[in-house]
Amino acid sequence: MYKHLLIRGEIEKAILPSKVDLIVTSPPYGIGKNYECFQSLEDHTKWIETIVPILRNHLNPNGAICWQVGPHLDKNGDYMPLDIIHVPIFRNNGFSLKNRIIWKFGSGLHYNSRLSGRYEVMLWFVLNLDAYTFNLDPIRIASKYPGKTSYKGPKRGKLSGNPLGKNPSDVWTIIIKEWERAEWDFPNVKSSHIEKVKTHPCQFPIELAERCILAFSDEGDTILDPFVGTGSTGCAAAFHGRLFIGVDTNSAFIEIARQRILEAEGGTLKTRKIGTPIQTISNTAKRKQIPHEWKQIRDEQAKKRRLYKQYKKEDQE
Repeated sequence: MYKHLLIRGEIEKAILPSKVDLIVTSPPYGIGKNYECFQSLEDHTKWIETIVPILRNHLNPNGAICWQVGPHLDKNGDYMPLDIIHVPIFRNNGFSLKNRIIWKFGSGLHYNSRLSGRYEVMLWFVLNLDAYTFNLDPIRIASKYPGKTSYKGPKRGKLSGNPLGKNPSDVWTIIIKEWERAEWDFPNVKSSHIEKVKTHPCQFPIELAERCILAFSDEGDTILDPFVGTGSTGCAAAFHGRLFIGVDTNSAFIEIARQRILEAEGGTLKTRKIGTPIQTISNTAKRKQIPHEWKQIRDEQAKKRRLYKQYKKEDQE
């Protein structure tokens, strides 16, 4: 019996040893990263239409999919959120959307031609609305006001919250305050991230997969990632007592994933522990200071805005 199985090849042709209970993955977006070919939005859509029924065939009847996607950008810079395209395809294959989860992160590429993107989407689909796994307690976060009481009704004067914490909602970010830890504010994997694998440009954090695995599967369930990449989903499965099957066409990624999962099993994998608050930067005070090179530019801009307001007021008079 396998515990963690990695298969080299395409998910369209892969033969799995068993049905799976949960799929946690992020498919290629078709935007020309080093592990994929550029696809037009039309070609990408046709490909997803072939993939989704295959994934359904690998799922148990009460199974679910966590489908993490961002935007597609064509060669002219036209922006399309892929979840808009993908949701109807899943629905046409018998899936129901339980949540559209916003994963917000604080850093990323800075753009000059549009606003910088700081979130992607995790879509949680189920096959059976009457029977699916949802474990809220393992993913609860600290209550803002744990001592709050009900002010009316039969529970008036009684504690209104849950002793284990509150529902984290469908926006996975919390601003750090003195009264709580930022348990659902976790960064994307950039160059300084402890989990970064240099050969993969779009690695997602293990914590993202952990949240899904804890909430939408039970211990002993089988998790599938059909686009395994560096094995983040497999590491999360290893941490929490799940079986894992990973598929990828890239043999180098398969070996990286295998090694990381072994390290996760052995407790030696370098990882950002689930629930860790966002790291504060040393010498923050210095970094918050406005560079003197910028002050003149900012003063000139402020002067222009004051003059504009003055001219506008004079025109109205």
